[in-house]
Amino acid sequence: MTTRISTRTTTRIEADQLADLSSGAVLLATGGGGDPYVSYLSARQTLTAMGPVTLLKPEALTDDAYVVAIGGVGAPSVGLELLPSSDEPARALAAFEAHVGRKIDALVSFEVGGGNSMIPLIAGASSGLPVIDGDGMGRALPEAQMMTFPIAGVAPTPALALDYAGNTATFSTDSTATYERHVRAMAQAMGGMILTVEHPMTGAELKRSVVPETISFSIELGRVLRERRGNAEALIAPLRAAFADSIYGELRHLYTGKIADSASQVIGGYDVGRVRIESFDEAQPDLLIDIRNEYLVARLAADSEDEGRVVSSVPDLISLLDLETGAPINSERVRFGQRVAVIAIGCPDFYREPRALAVVAPRCFGFDFDYVPLEALPAP
Repeated sequence: MTTRISTRTTTRIEADQLADLSSGAVLLATGGGGDPYVSYLSARQTLTAMGPVTLLKPEALTDDAYVVAIGGVGAPSVGLELLPSSDEPARALAAFEAHVGRKIDALVSFEVGGGNSMIPLIAGASSGLPVIDGDGMGRALPEAQMMTFPIAGVAPTPALALDYAGNTATFSTDSTATYERHVRAMAQAMGGMILTVEHPMTGAELKRSVVPETISFSIELGRVLRERRGNAEALIAPLRAAFADSIYGELRHLYTGKIADSASQVIGGYDVGRVRIESFDEAQPDLLIDIRNEYLVARLAADSEDEGRVVSSVPDLISLLDLETGAPINSERVRFGQRVAVIAIGCPDFYREPRALAVVAPRCFGFDFDYVPLEALPAP
């Protein structure tokens, strides 16, 4: 523990908490963030061997502390084939410290979602560094400029990427948009998935930009999913209660049905596709969900009387739950015939500010409509 960290606002994450964290993070990931299972196994092995990871509230840092974000960049489907190694995060951190000539005081996830919720913990356990209870999205989003860090003015570089073969590349760019293009191209060139250390910031910058307490909240959500495991529709009430007391707010049950069609392909380093869900009630129109790594827009099928009415959209959260177990489903694991319940959740207030909507509103993804908050949309 360095002198730049107060021990009064710290807790520890033990290996036996990782399953709940992984499950809750998949729910918040809105389909993205990478498949959590392999990262969960790696994190469990690392924490079992190395001991628990210190989890810090943002206010535990002094203003001059040095913090970096760490996680995976690429198409989540590639992560099912290009399996990570548990020593990669520590090697990436060591290479970054050598590159900048400075020691890191703490780590933060750039997105709480899926596998990216585990990577900072693996890095923290391996290197002895604490991890911030918070992240740069409060969910998962596909592009770097969509993080709260750059929206609040934190530069993405100097940054470093490490690939599956141990090769590294460094970045120094004039903007986050440029960094996103370069790091995405590098991910494609290095096999489709890379590990990055990026957005170095001071403790003061972290405190004004981080989405707080998302790691501990993911553990709480995972506990609810585990204790209430079973029919997804029976989970709606306890999940709604958990979200009501959080920074997210409203949870709405959008739809129940089975996957009638699912198609995606890797385009420009993203998993891009669409899911069609058929209701068990033949009178109800199908639900369409557009994907770009994450579930971005849910709308009723255009051949219905609602003419493609949007029922939820980014930056609010959309998640699919397995109907029989209540387990959240990542977008790369959606399959024909799955029976699912679809829920939508309000996003943190940060993402409803004009500066954030300028980079995360539906039009930023090519959709021809403006963002309307979930609570202002009529229910399906």
